[in-house]
Amino acid sequence: MMLKTPSEIDIVRASASKIKDVDFENLAFGNTFTDHMLVCDFREGQWQKPIIKPYEPFLIDPSAKVFHYGQAIFEGMKAYKDENDDVWLFRPDENLHRFNKSAKRMAMPEVPEDIFLGGLNAILDLERDWVKKGLGNTLYIRPFMIAIGSGVIAQPSTQYRFMIILSPARSYYSGEVKVIIAEHFSRAANGGIGAAKAAGNYSAQFYPQKLAQEKGFQQIIWTDDATHTKLEEAGTMNVFFRINDTLYTAPTSERILDGVTRKSLIELAKREGIKVEVRSVLVDELVNAAKDGSLKEIFGAGTAAVVNPIVGFQYKDVYYELPKLENSFALELKDKLTKIQYKLAEDTFGWTVKV
Repeated sequence: MMLKTPSEIDIVRASASKIKDVDFENLAFGNTFTDHMLVCDFREGQWQKPIIKPYEPFLIDPSAKVFHYGQAIFEGMKAYKDENDDVWLFRPDENLHRFNKSAKRMAMPEVPEDIFLGGLNAILDLERDWVKKGLGNTLYIRPFMIAIGSGVIAQPSTQYRFMIILSPARSYYSGEVKVIIAEHFSRAANGGIGAAKAAGNYSAQFYPQKLAQEKGFQQIIWTDDATHTKLEEAGTMNVFFRINDTLYTAPTSERILDGVTRKSLIELAKREGIKVEVRSVLVDELVNAAKDGSLKEIFGAGTAAVVNPIVGFQYKDVYYELPKLENSFALELKDKLTKIQYKLAEDTFGWTVKV
């Protein structure tokens, strides 16, 4: 696919760039932003002309429905720079599809392709100096939409704001990650909004995650809301389990996010001859595999971290350490995927898109 900048877009350039003041070797994830942002409002039943303007705060009515009824969705993407100084995106059409799936579930208007992908192309072209070369260097992309219509009556807004902001980034997680399996709290429920990237999904995780961190764990592996017997996601990521030489991951559902990295790893693993089964994995199955030594790996998968190996898990106050492997599927798949993203290996899938 090709990205095309929409003809109807205004660009107001920043008077000076902040880039010279940024220490790209010591970036805290998501704290530094580029010079510009894209803004496009939905009013009177239609999308207005998008504008790229200097990154800055904006005014919003205190009664805006985003504050009172949580109409807010977002996506997470990355841009990469190859050795020829070309900038690339990874499967942006999948992010657009999921964004609009989230919008529909939250009773928000879908964003047209020319505004989402075309606007993304325009702002990335403007900010390409912020995308640094080298493995581990990326420009994190945060498209999001909020309800800006005023009034505290409990009904969907009639006005919305779509925006794209950009943040230079390095690796998301560092150090060893230990997880605790949820026995009470749930990330999502059938019929709910778990499959949407809605802001409320993430804020609801903060309290149980805080409790887990107080016990010395970095993340939670979420279980199903009805029985707490099925393993579903790890923190904000999809999760994979390696038992012997087979990878297992839960199927997407109303509770589980359709991760772009997840589906890419599944396709990549199959290409590499790794057996993959997409099915529910039971907590008891995992515990028994840990006890008999057939559980080799657990790892999270998502845009920010790509692949995040997990060194051990706790369930019912018993901690299970995972073995240290020389032939780690997690590290092998991460290496192959990132080389595709950075154009260091052939993209046989057609996933990468040039800006």
